[in-house]
Amino acid sequence: MNQENKINKRILKGVVVSDKMAKTIVVSVERIKTHPIYKRRYITVKKYKAHDPEKKYKIGDKVIIQECKPISKEKKWIVL
Repeated sequence: MNQENKINKRILKGVVVSDKMAKTIVVSVERIKTHPIYKRRYITVKKYKAHDPEKKYKIGDKVIIQECKPISKEKKWIVL
């Protein structure tokens, strides 16, 4: 078995917030967390750079991204 087949790749859903780079989009992913002491739920937002070779996604589109091998320094995700 290949090493890559054993690894479970993370999949995230988010919204495109920037498409100004060549073959790259920035995806904003929201998560709901619970505070460990106060048990209050709050939203955290994290941005990921994802590879989009055809440049077909624009700002506001909902996309699914999957973890892959590093394409550049900060780009480790690809759009499905």
